[in-house]
Amino acid sequence: METLFEHAGGHEGLRRFIDIFYGSVLADPLLQPLFGAGRPEHVDHLTAFTAETFGGPEDFSRNLGGFPHLIEVHRGLRITEEQRQRFVDLYLAAADAAELPADAPFREALRSHVEFGTQVAKQNSHAETDEQLHPLREVPHWDWPGTD
Repeated sequence: METLFEHAGGHEGLRRFIDIFYGSVLADPLLQPLFGAGRPEHVDHLTAFTAETFGGPEDFSRNLGGFPHLIEVHRGLRITEEQRQRFVDLYLAAADAAELPADAPFREALRSHVEFGTQVAKQNSHAETDEQLHPLREVPHWDWPGTD
């Protein structure tokens, strides 16, 4: 069965999507404070993370610090629910703008992925101790809805 990574157009499709998404985040007054002026490598890192999550190459875990790095960059951000929801909204809007596949199973996987990921990031952003972190410690692997 085709992976979500392949269905999204592989690295090229995800890179186009994340580039559009990141631009919208940096232009958004609610989210921009979390990202500052942005970092040139952020698009590459988020693309690699998304690719790995969707069944693509494991470059994020092997070469970019993996999940421990992700935990550290979110700690102390104190993400609000309003910011979390705006992130989700912009992510899904960027999928449309990047012309990712619009079929319902893919879009449900995309939505559940970003909903889960933003909940983890929000929890980790408020954690003052390791015990308060979300228990997830590795890049999650997403699949088509209804499959294990």
